[in-house]
Amino acid sequence: MVEENSRVAVIGIIVEDKNQAESVNALLHQYGEYIIGRMGLPYKKREMNIISVIVDAPQDIISALSGKLGRLSGVSSQALYTKA
Repeated sequence: MVEENSRVAVIGIIVEDKNQAESVNALLHQYGEYIIGRMGLPYKKREMNIISVIVDAPQDIISALSGKLGRLSGVSSQALYTKA
């Protein structure tokens, strides 16, 4: 059953500091109940990792996760929401 105030979003994460991988994974695990799927790609040429996380959650939950990820040193995060 779909929650009434739930939105689908893609959270794009760029990890430039590999020492933050454990912190990123810990946050994703913490919000695991909302995650539909994720894909991570190492970009060795630039020594970074790029992760896409698809979530179905209330907007405040998505914003909180994206914000917490983005506050990690060496990590950038942005959420893209569905219109409805």
